[in-house]
Amino acid sequence: MTTDGRHLLNGGKLPLIAPDLLGEILATASDIALLVSPARRIISVMVNPNHRSFGQLTDWEGCQLRDVLTDESNRKFEARLDDPHVSRMQGMALELNHSDRVHWEFPVRYAVHRIGRDDSLLMMGRDLRPVAEVQQQLVHAQLALERDYESQRELDTRYRVLMEVSRDPIIMVAMGSGRITDLNPAAAVLLGGARGDLIGAAIAQEFEGRRRGEFLESMSNLAVAERNAPIELTARRSQKRLFVTPTVFRAAGERILLCQLDTAQQGGSVTDELANNLSRLYHEGVDGIVFADGEGNIRAANEAFLNLTDTANMAAIKGRSLADFLARGAVDLRVLIDNVKRTGQLRMYATRLTTDFMGQIAVEISATWLNDRPNPTLVLVVRDASRAESLRRPAGGQSDDGVRNVMELVGSSTLKDIVAETTDVIEKMCIETALELTRNNRVAAAEMLSLSRQSLYVKLRKFGLINKGDE
Repeated sequence: MTTDGRHLLNGGKLPLIAPDLLGEILATASDIALLVSPARRIISVMVNPNHRSFGQLTDWEGCQLRDVLTDESNRKFEARLDDPHVSRMQGMALELNHSDRVHWEFPVRYAVHRIGRDDSLLMMGRDLRPVAEVQQQLVHAQLALERDYESQRELDTRYRVLMEVSRDPIIMVAMGSGRITDLNPAAAVLLGGARGDLIGAAIAQEFEGRRRGEFLESMSNLAVAERNAPIELTARRSQKRLFVTPTVFRAAGERILLCQLDTAQQGGSVTDELANNLSRLYHEGVDGIVFADGEGNIRAANEAFLNLTDTANMAAIKGRSLADFLARGAVDLRVLIDNVKRTGQLRMYATRLTTDFMGQIAVEISATWLNDRPNPTLVLVVRDASRAESLRRPAGGQSDDGVRNVMELVGSSTLKDIVAETTDVIEKMCIETALELTRNNRVAAAEMLSLSRQSLYVKLRKFGLINKGDE
């Protein structure tokens, strides 16, 4: 049980307090304490030493109280003191705003006590700025919540309007439960049911021959596949054949499956069938297919090309130059690009591919230059020619005249002469092949054979492959 302290004073339990100690007690017991004369002049200002946000207020001493209060606080203060009921009270609580009329303003909650026989006032105050800051933060938070709420309502309205007026049938499915969370009227018409009945229904049950786990797994795999082709399904209620294109995204920590529906139209069946066949040829064909830019950097390649080069996955070759996989490197690539850009197509370019494990395989390359677009594309079809090469290699003697002439020298010439003659035959065959591959581009042929241009011209004259007027 508490008392008001009068028994302590009357019983002499508390000694008289020294003036300096009393001032310290008053300053510590409040954030700010003012001693005001009956003429409303500030006699003394005591500021809590642990509350330094007020700064130095000693210049208030000797000033009129009204000079450090706002006009509204002055009127409030005088009105409360003039109230007969309040004047009989030992103390009163009053919130006042201090201001120097120029720089700052802060609120203080005062407990005003009349002391002495001359009705001097002791005003012990608590700084209300922390409370005001908290209230201000609450107001800002409330305004932010209201703005977010209005923004959410606006977004929800936009979403609803788009779903209602969109002609594209759309279904939203929660991946966790496999149930329809939303769909637009166009989708409800294709599925053959009312929108209210379909919301909450299991999506797999709306299509024939589909189970929940298998359906969601197939949709998820198809959504993340490199070729996001639609899957054909039959709606259980309407018995319509539909193409379903899935897209998976995450919202508020939950995976959502967005299904776009389309009817199987006969008018576009030819185009769809052609696109589907070309897609299957790319992914399942036995010949390697490569798409590259004008500099020969690989953009995409199919599984057959990965098998030819013994590459683990597409990421290992995407962005690399085709020269990395051609046996003659940049020479082969330059011949390919120069010829295909000049004529638009190149057929049966024979060369060798180098695998990632330093192996080589004979191939035949057909190239097409697609330049009717902003970013022209080089398309290569790479065919394994290793088996055909072995079948074309004669089992017995050579039919070539040069080789036959060399074989006839055995028995009539020394081995040294036969080897020299053989070397000439091989050199001539290699030079003719290089000229054929480069379409008689002698600079490219010299580079392909690792010869200087002068050395190539010497050998061309030696084997009678050039006339003096052609030099």
